[in-house]
Amino acid sequence: MKVLIACEESQAVCKAFRSLGHEAYSCDIVECSGGHPEWHIQGDAIEVAYGQPWDLMIAHPPCTYLAVSGARWMYHPDDKELPLEDRRPHPKHPHRRQHQADAMEFVMKLSQAPIPRIVIENPISVISSKWRKPDQIIQPWQFGHEATKSTCLWLQGLPLLQPTDIVSKGERVTFKSGKSHPAWYAEAFYKARTREERSKMRSKTFLGIAEAMADQWGNPVL
Repeated sequence: MKVLIACEESQAVCKAFRSLGHEAYSCDIVECSGGHPEWHIQGDAIEVAYGQPWDLMIAHPPCTYLAVSGARWMYHPDDKELPLEDRRPHPKHPHRRQHQADAMEFVMKLSQAPIPRIVIENPISVISSKWRKPDQIIQPWQFGHEATKSTCLWLQGLPLLQPTDIVSKGERVTFKSGKSHPAWYAEAFYKARTREERSKMRSKTFLGIAEAMADQWGNPVL
């Protein structure tokens, strides 16, 4: 099976598929950081998805402008009482609406690629309202990791991903601001040296989920 993983940061998924004998390539506009450049395609994921024959694509489109957690940056903070259509852009992010529209266009192009089996992965996001509800929402604690991270999956030509090892939801850490976050999320906050590095650490796919994807979706007869 030839598999396209449309995100450089999901090396765990690539390795899980390759361990079962599949041809699994990561694809991103950035260079490979997983130690196997021979399994990385540096380029536009849309062009690669449409330009080569693939059996399965697992796409992880950037969530910066899609995740609902960033909705507060969409509109002017003084316009909270106004209808959405009357609110001004956020003064610090005046082009965020267009960025979100561009991000959704990217998602839709990925979803329409000529590939028989497609997975679109994202956190809780506007994809649900601008396209359709996800087929399922999974958590790391369903796959052997004591952690929470709501992950939505939009599936085409594939069955639901089945939990493999249900454990506890793990600890949470309370920041000085009073906000509580999962321990793994807080660890990324303290360990990362830059915002970009922190974002990469938080976007990594948990190994248990990656292995479940390979085991359950890597069967050529699906």
